[in-house]
Amino acid sequence: MELDDLILVSVDDHVVEPPGMFDNHLSPEWKARAPRVARKKDGSDVWLFEGAQLPNIGLNAVVGRPAEEYGMEPTAYEQMRPGCYDVHERIRDMNANGVLASICFPSYPGFSGNLFARQEDKELARVMLQAYNDWHTDEWCGAYPGRFIPLALPVLWDVELAAEEVRRMARKGCHAVSFSQDPQPLGFPSLHSEHWDPFWKACAEEGTVVCIHIGSGAGMHFTSPDAPVDVMITTTPISIVNCAADLLWSQALKKFPVKVALSEGGIGWIPYFLERADYVFEHHHAWTHQEFGGKKPSEVFREHILTCFIDDPVGVKLRHEVGLDTILWECDYPHSDSTWPRAPERLVESLEGVPDAEIAKITHENAMREFRLDSFRQIPKEKCTVGALRAQSPDVDLEVRSIRGGAPPTGDPSRPVTTADVTQQLMDAFSTPVE
Repeated sequence: MELDDLILVSVDDHVVEPPGMFDNHLSPEWKARAPRVARKKDGSDVWLFEGAQLPNIGLNAVVGRPAEEYGMEPTAYEQMRPGCYDVHERIRDMNANGVLASICFPSYPGFSGNLFARQEDKELARVMLQAYNDWHTDEWCGAYPGRFIPLALPVLWDVELAAEEVRRMARKGCHAVSFSQDPQPLGFPSLHSEHWDPFWKACAEEGTVVCIHIGSGAGMHFTSPDAPVDVMITTTPISIVNCAADLLWSQALKKFPVKVALSEGGIGWIPYFLERADYVFEHHHAWTHQEFGGKKPSEVFREHILTCFIDDPVGVKLRHEVGLDTILWECDYPHSDSTWPRAPERLVESLEGVPDAEIAKITHENAMREFRLDSFRQIPKEKCTVGALRAQSPDVDLEVRSIRGGAPPTGDPSRPVTTADVTQQLMDAFSTPVE
């Protein structure tokens, strides 16, 4: 398949929420308590909510910047590409990258909406979470039908309300909900608890995919303060294996025909994981009392789990061992792992020798089926290709530009940046006062 003929649907991108996002979704009595943007003395912008500062971290919005300027320092809106927070510019950046449609995970609320879940005032939390979901579906996704897959935040603190919100959002056409890879460190029951049954049941009945993003549990995992930060960056995607094991050996997948996407987790590790799961079942189920209804764990995994990759040549080579119908592609705009604006060029390197029918599954058909995306009803299929989309926005500036005006790289260039350096940057980001 020629590069320009690809149709790309990304199941993992991110939105940096714009100021004023709550204006159209809250009644007057709640607007005064809504999250708001403020400028800090260091020139960065933060969200303020119930006394907490929520900075936009640099690595979360670095597309278009030189890699030497990456870091964990807080940033301001004018230091980001407008496509991070402006939906009209996002579409232009998607066109320039040849991407038809996108799922956009949240930024300041956390991947699973834990900002709202940890509020003591649960009525406030419910109102703000629903307002967020309405903004995301009606304004961000609704601005360009066929170009986005809506993604709801979950009501983590009340499972009955969580099920109700899944159903409410499904009525609005949203069939994806974010969730935590490990809710227990957040103060909630584990993935093995029957507590979540109403949530799983609602998702199964509504055809809502549960999207579990890396880092949606207790956050980043640092092996030691003096470890190079490269250790964390390397292992974070693969760490979703623990969630995959929790799900596979839990009762949830046995009780409910639900689909779960392991967002930004990569796919190269999955064949060994499935091989190991089948081995464990064969050797140990007699005493561990596991039962899969006559199936192997690997078969159950492929029935329920959607696997997602950004750039994974090994995984593509092993696509049949992963499960061809489970594989979805991601761009990760505007995070530091993103392949924007040359995602098609990077992807075709991995797809060399793959039959066209299999390429179509990986690049868009699996995603459109699982997330009920019907872009072709909104846009003629011939206008959904990489070549056609790029032709719509030929004037998008793709030049790498310095934002800091030539600031030096993070840390001491004579040694690797460590997790202690990154931790200090994060502490500084939260401690600088607001103007």
